[in-house]
Amino acid sequence: MNRNKIIVLYLLLSGIGLLAINCKHEIPGVSIVPGGNGTPTQSSNCSPDSVYFANEVLPLINSNCATAGCHDAITHKEGVELTSYSKIRTYVKPFNGGDSKLYEVIVKTNDDRMPPAPMSPLTAAQKSTILKWINQGAFNNQCTGGCDTSSFTYAATVSVTINTFCKGCHNPASLGGGIDLSTYASTRVQAINGKLAGTISHAAGFIAMPQGGSKLSDCQVSQVKKWIAAGTPNN
Repeated sequence: MNRNKIIVLYLLLSGIGLLAINCKHEIPGVSIVPGGNGTPTQSSNCSPDSVYFANEVLPLINSNCATAGCHDAITHKEGVELTSYSKIRTYVKPFNGGDSKLYEVIVKTNDDRMPPAPMSPLTAAQKSTILKWINQGAFNNQCTGGCDTSSFTYAATVSVTINTFCKGCHNPASLGGGIDLSTYASTRVQAINGKLAGTISHAAGFIAMPQGGSKLSDCQVSQVKKWIAAGTPNN
C-alpha cells in the first residue's frame, strides 16, 4: 500500500471514530432516558400536542389498574405493581407503543385484557392517550395551566375528569364505597347528595378522593363544583 493510500485510510478511520464518539445514538432535543423516577419534569404550560404522565396517564392507571385486588402496592397481582412512574416504565418501550406490554394488554379483547372483565375496558380515547404518551417517549412529565374554569359542561370537562380519576374504582363491576360514577345519572346522584364535591375537595367529614392518588387540581375541583351549582345539567 503506497503512502497516499495509507494517509487516506487513516483519515477515513479517524473520521469514523470521531463520528462514533460524537453520535451516541442521540436524538437532538430528546433524552433517551425518559424523565426520572422521582418528581416529574414540570412544564409551565400544557401543550395540546403532548400527553403528560402525571396529569393524564398516571390517574388513568391508578383508577383502572392499580386498584385493590389488582396491581396496587398491596396486591401486585402476578408480581405487577403499577403505582408509580418507575414501576409503570418497566412495561413500556419509549417511542414504541405497539411493542409495549402496557399498551398490548389494554387493547386485548380476550380474557387477558386489562382491566379484566367484568370491569369495562378503557375507552378508545384513553387507549389513544396511553399510546401517544409512549410514542412521544414515555416521559415522566407534568404540566400546569391546561385547565379552564370557565368550561364546566358535563361532556367536555366533568365526565372527562370522572373517567380519568374516578370511574375505574366506581363502576358497577367495582363499586368502591358503594358508589357508581360510570354514567351521567349515577354521577348526578352523588353530585346532588354532596358526596362528589366533598370527596374531591377533601372537605372535613368526607373520604378524600381519588383514594391513594393526588388531589385534583383547584381548577378541576372548581369545574365540578360549578357544574353542580349550575344544576348538574347533562350538557
